[in-house]
Order: sequence, then C-alpha cells, then structure tokens
Amino acid sequence: MRGEENEAGNGVAHRPPARRTALLALVALLGLGACGFQLRGPRPMPFDTLYVAMPEASELGAALKRNIRAASPGTRVTDTVQEAQAVLTPLIDAREKIILSLNAAGRVREYQLKQRFGFKVHDGKGTDFVAPSEIVITRDITFNDADILAKEAEETLIYRDMQNDLVQQILRRLQAAKVGTAAPKS
Repeated sequence: MRGEENEAGNGVAHRPPARRTALLALVALLGLGACGFQLRGPRPMPFDTLYVAMPEASELGAALKRNIRAASPGTRVTDTVQEAQAVLTPLIDAREKIILSLNAAGRVREYQLKQRFGFKVHDGKGTDFVAPSEIVITRDITFNDADILAKEAEETLIYRDMQNDLVQQILRRLQAAKVGTAAPKS
C-alpha cells in the first residue's frame, strides 16, 4: 500500500477498513479505561459463615458448597447450624419430565425437562435474609426411540447443565441478600 496512489491519483493511500475498525476499537477501549470503567468482579457474600442444610450425598448440595467457597473466599461453609450466621434451607428440590409432543404413531417426540428448587436463607432465630424463593429451569429435548441410550446420556448432560445454572442463580440471590436490614418473620 505504501507509495501507491489512490483513485484520485494524489499519492495518499487509504487505510483498509479492517485497520480503521481496529483503530476505532482501540480508541474506544482507551476511553473506557480512562473513565474508570472496569468489569464487575466477584461479589462477596454478606455472610461470614453459612450452613447449607442439604444431605452430604446431595450432588446439588456439594456443587453449591463448592461454588460458594470459590465465589466468596471470605465466607466459610460450616458443618453445623450452631456455628453459622446464615442457614440455607431447601424447601423443594424436584425434577420433572413432561411430554411436549407425540409423533403420528403416538410415540414421544419431544420432552420438557424441568428442575424446581425452592429455598430460604435465615439466621436460625426467625429472621429471613432471603425470603422463600423458587427457581424453575426448563429445557426442551427431542426424543427418538432409535437412539435411546444417546438420548438418556443427553438428558443426563442437560440436567447437569440445569443444575449448574441453578447453582449460579442461587449464588446471585445469596450475594444480593440484605443481612443488616432483614426483618423478623411475622
């Protein structure tokens, strides 16, 4: 490009559009950095200690505890209710598989997988930090009788993905809890 003439013949070469776009993006990023913009980092839990009232063998409980420790290193997950500032109590934990559609032969063609989890977070003395809440996650899955094993494996993976989404939503609600402003239950 250097030394070449442009269409007007004045010896000035124009930058290609890709370089111009990259230059504009760089200027925009520098402008954002200069104004103090930064991505939101992890938000710590408002509790120093938390007890998760779920069985030790619970896959959801283990994932929740692991993610709490990772997301908020300042919050310790306790083994007993007595040493916890807050208690996460599950109210409902259920999985459902609903038939959405049938083919012409009357066989299932599509399912809806649903996971429901209800919980509350309290201090163990009557004060709710997070009011009773329910999270419902749904996914649709096609089904084929010829691929039963593959579809069962896919269903297992989808439920695992739904559980990961559920854990992330619970974490966000825990991080948004108001400890100092909670009111006793009436």
